[in-house]
Parts: sequence; structure tokens; C-alpha cells
Amino acid sequence: MEIIAWLGVSHGIFAAILMLAKKERNVSDQILTAWLCLLAIEFLSCAIDINIFGEPLLSSSFLLFNPAFYLYVKSLTKESYKLKLIHLLHLLPFLTFKVSAYIIQEPYSLTSFFQQDSTLWYRLLFSVLSLVSWIFYNSASAVLVFKHRKRLKNEYSTLEADRKMGWLLFVVVLYNLYCGIAVGIGVYAVLMKVSLPVTPVYIYSTMLAFVYIFGFWGLIQKSVFIESNNGSDDEKYKKSSLTKAQKTKIKTKILDYFGTEKPHLNPEFSMSLLSKNIKIPKHQITEVLNIEIGKNFFNFVNEYRVEEVKKQLSKKKNLYSIEAIGYECGFSSKSTFFTVFKKITGITPSAYKDIAANSKNA
Repeated sequence: MEIIAWLGVSHGIFAAILMLAKKERNVSDQILTAWLCLLAIEFLSCAIDINIFGEPLLSSSFLLFNPAFYLYVKSLTKESYKLKLIHLLHLLPFLTFKVSAYIIQEPYSLTSFFQQDSTLWYRLLFSVLSLVSWIFYNSASAVLVFKHRKRLKNEYSTLEADRKMGWLLFVVVLYNLYCGIAVGIGVYAVLMKVSLPVTPVYIYSTMLAFVYIFGFWGLIQKSVFIESNNGSDDEKYKKSSLTKAQKTKIKTKILDYFGTEKPHLNPEFSMSLLSKNIKIPKHQITEVLNIEIGKNFFNFVNEYRVEEVKKQLSKKKNLYSIEAIGYECGFSSKSTFFTVFKKITGITPSAYKDIAANSKNA
């Protein structure tokens, strides 16, 4: 256990130093650096506890991890997000229980959890607050990630931006699984009144794993910012200032632009480029696409790309490979091309090519 604690101290500090050395640091990097430093301090306190008391004192790591993770997710998904002094209040429960655990010297023990002593109220309060913190912060983090991934499809025409956030969703699920297992082990140990030395080892080992995960991903991750819109599409567009005639005009302008300029052939094409080129605000384009055309930006652009691919695959004399055709028609990667094509047509590009060839020979 002590080895795990010292590994957490050294690797947490090392990961924080790497984050400080990262070029083009943003708010997300600052939050992650501070988080890694706090985790290193948590591991250090565990090592000190073992040397002084022979066992770790009651750990408040949940109360640190939950709000820190939420603030990190928020900084990755909100444009122009800034840290404020009021955000330090999120750490108040963690600091309160960390200091009080040393004052009353409450050990990390589950077998005597319901023992009628002077600190029973403390253990009960700690457990309830930890559970509430887990449910509240992690639910909020999951909602932020899901909403952000949904909004990405109204801003980008490729899957790459969405995949950049996929790892974060993975960590949300992984962390909630970790918390669920920890709660399950704790409840079993308390109700059955059995000693489970694996509990602190499990918690601190998993924390160490998260130091590695966030240290690695934090170094390579870039924020994918988009304009945040609150509320559902129906609620937003009920208050729209666009008249029916204006919507029709914008729709015609979009369709004409795609028909003549073929911007979908550009793999980097985005909502920002469309707005700039046709001189219409992004929110108005999004409204027309969603309400008048019934598609988000991602699906709208990629349907044009798929139609372009189908034309090329139907040509009798086409020397390009299927993958090369995908790139020529605006897809930025082979995986995106095959995924989108099959989703829209229901078959793979090669299957479509065979069908087109057979229909010509018939």
C-alpha cells in the first residue's frame, strides 16, 4: 500500500510538470495540472498516515475527484471558460474532511463503521456527502459530454472532432464504474462486518491508474469548442426572428451553394466556413437545416459526399480505388468514409459498386 502511495506522489508530480511544459496551455490544462498536484498531495498524505498511524486515515479522495473532473469536462466543452475564485468552493468539502480526519484521527475502517462512538456522525456525514457528490458531479459531467457531442454534429462535417471527445466519455463511464464498485465493496464490508484490506488498495490503485490516464490524454488532448446553445431545438426556434420567407431564402441559398461550389469536397469544411462563404450567421443556418431541411450539419454535408461517391462508383471506367474515391469526395479518413456511407445507404461502398456494375451489365 505504501508503495502505491509513493508511486502516486512521484508520478502525479511528474505528470503535472509535463503539463506545465506543454505548449499552448489552456484553462483545461491548468485545471488538470492543479488536479494532478492535489492527487499527489492526497497520495502523500496516505503515505504519511501509514508511517505515523499504521494505516490510512479516512480518505476524502472522492470529494476531490468528483468536482475536479466536472470542472475539467466543463473547460473542455465550454467556449471561453474561465476559472473564478468561486470555483474553489467545490474543493471545500474535500479540504474540510481532509483536515478534520487528521484532527479526530478517524481511521479508514469499514468493519467498525456503525460502531456507537463519538465519531459515528462524522462517518455517516462523510458517506452521505461522498455519495451525493458522486451522483451530482458525475451526472453533470456525463450530461455535458453528451450535449457537446450532439452539438458537434451541427458544427463539423467529420467524425474526428467527435472522436476527440470519445475518450472523455470513456473516462466518465470508467470512473462511474470504479465508484460503483467501490460503493459496492464498502456496503458489503459494512453490512457483513468483515475486514477487507483490499478496499484502500483498490481505491488508491485506481487513483494511480487515473493519474496515468489523465496525464497521457491531457498532453495530447485539444479542446473542441463550439458555441453553446441551451434548451432543445423546438424551444430555441419558437422564439426565432426568421420569417417563413427568410427561411426559404436561406434554404435556397444553401442548396444553390452546395450545387454550384461543391464545398462538401473539402474534408475540412465546417459550419464556420459555410457561414463565412454565404454570409449568413451560423445560428440561422443551423435553424434552417434542422427545421426546414430536417438534418443536422454533419448529415447534410455527408449526404452530398455519399451522392458524389455513388456517382464515381457507378462510372464504368474509374481507375481510382474505393478508398481514393472517398478521399476525392471529401471524406477525411477511410473509417469515416465507410462508416458514413454504410449508415446512409445501408451497404458498404464495395457492395454498392458491385450492384452498380451488375445493373449496367444486365
